[in-house]
Amino acid sequence: MKPIISGILQKIYAASLGNSSIPIEVEFYDGSIYRNSTARPKLKIQYKSLGSQLNSIINHGWGLVESYISQTVDIEGDLKLLIRASAESGPSLVENMRQIRIPHPVIRLRNFWHELRFGNRRVPQAVKNALHHYNRGNEIFWQYLDPSMTYTCSYWKNGTQSLAQAQQNKLEHVCRKLMLKPGEHLIDVGGGWGSLLFHACENYGVTGTNVSPAIDQNQWLAEKAREKGLENKIFIQEADFRQITGTFDKYASLGVFEHAGKGQLRDWIRAMAGCLKDGGIGLLHFIAHDRPMDTDFFIRKHIFPGGYLPGLSETIDIMAEFGLEILDIENLRRHYALTLDAWAKNFEQNWATIQDYNSGQFSERFRRTWNAYLNFCAEYFRTDNAVLRLYQVTFSKGNTTTYPMDREFLYERDN
Repeated sequence: MKPIISGILQKIYAASLGNSSIPIEVEFYDGSIYRNSTARPKLKIQYKSLGSQLNSIINHGWGLVESYISQTVDIEGDLKLLIRASAESGPSLVENMRQIRIPHPVIRLRNFWHELRFGNRRVPQAVKNALHHYNRGNEIFWQYLDPSMTYTCSYWKNGTQSLAQAQQNKLEHVCRKLMLKPGEHLIDVGGGWGSLLFHACENYGVTGTNVSPAIDQNQWLAEKAREKGLENKIFIQEADFRQITGTFDKYASLGVFEHAGKGQLRDWIRAMAGCLKDGGIGLLHFIAHDRPMDTDFFIRKHIFPGGYLPGLSETIDIMAEFGLEILDIENLRRHYALTLDAWAKNFEQNWATIQDYNSGQFSERFRRTWNAYLNFCAEYFRTDNAVLRLYQVTFSKGNTTTYPMDREFLYERDN
């Protein structure tokens, strides 16, 4: 049985990675070896059980990843190379763009079942999904984010030397797009640890409100606001995006629209339009596809349950229904690859410190899960056939009469 299973899996590897320029070695459970090149391997995959091989046969690439997480497969080398090799041998960008559904029928069925069980249709489940990722204690995030604790794509403009600088670039870039003015009230939906609100309050004289169900983050943000003397300038609504109260001059949401869920995009945009005053300016920053398509199953199962990467086209369609005028769209895809590179490097370097916080929670399984998440995502934003995007969509509620007619205001102070 073992040689038969290994033989089937070897054919799968030959088809999926055989044409890659990256030398890869796969050692099967029976001791047999597949190599796609005579060169010294840059990536080694070792199967430690028959079950892990069956998982790869049934679930293909994500079966391999799940077995790596469960420690029945070891992978030696840079995990990004696995995605790069697959991309070299896989479909072109145009072919990927045309594939709106997950091609593997088993993974497609598992993705469908995940949506039934963990979809964000009900607020209690949406809150539970958010806490799954963000309410692990702040300590882990301190170890791989920059000092501002900004957990979204940074902005690597020319001359940027570090992740911290890139994140400050991004915060300033967003504030300029929003054209913040002293005395305005900015709402940040899913503001995390408050980096945008702190930047906006300290540099633009605004008042800020964060809306988020993440308890750990909210407590940290409130304490930091007190330390900075901003307790009367920054407020928190510990709530789901559908439970926002109040009306605001400016709106921002960075990297959270993806948590709305497949069937809740209209609910999100309805709430977004409803809390913004007429003529107000908003910015929606989110990971996306250009058109609606299935979201990767690994991310939904292991990292962001209930999540859905919206299509830019469907997002703009819904925004039009609620009278929101699109003012600007910017794609920061390549910036996100660099951001994730930095996070992955920090996570690896600081793993011992992370584990010391709670060795039970931050186990080897967790380390492998987060390594796969950060490294795979970095490469998915980088490859030539990548369909992932990172969009910043700037909009107004109603047709604008005051927003600048060119982009000079975004960059003039850099000169």
